[in-house]
Amino acid sequence: MNWHRSGDFVPLMLVMGGPEKYRIVTSLGDAAAALITEWPSDDGEDYVVAVRACLDAIHGNASAHDARAALIRAAKEAGIPVITVVH
Repeated sequence: MNWHRSGDFVPLMLVMGGPEKYRIVTSLGDAAAALITEWPSDDGEDYVVAVRACLDAIHGNASAHDARAALIRAAKEAGIPVITVVH
């Protein structure tokens, strides 16, 4: 799976703190970068599951849909609002 291709990942927006308040996530690569470099806390259970799900999806062992769902759960755990687009 191409982890920078957006077709596999339904876009969402994370409302994070700091100067880059709105983080648009359009691919598995974006999701992994947000989790690893911008996440406010790395000790939540859902956070760890989301990192693992992203890595599994990048390596073709899980779907982008599963990784996206895990990212949303981790965001809820961390108190990060998520804005999604409904098709």
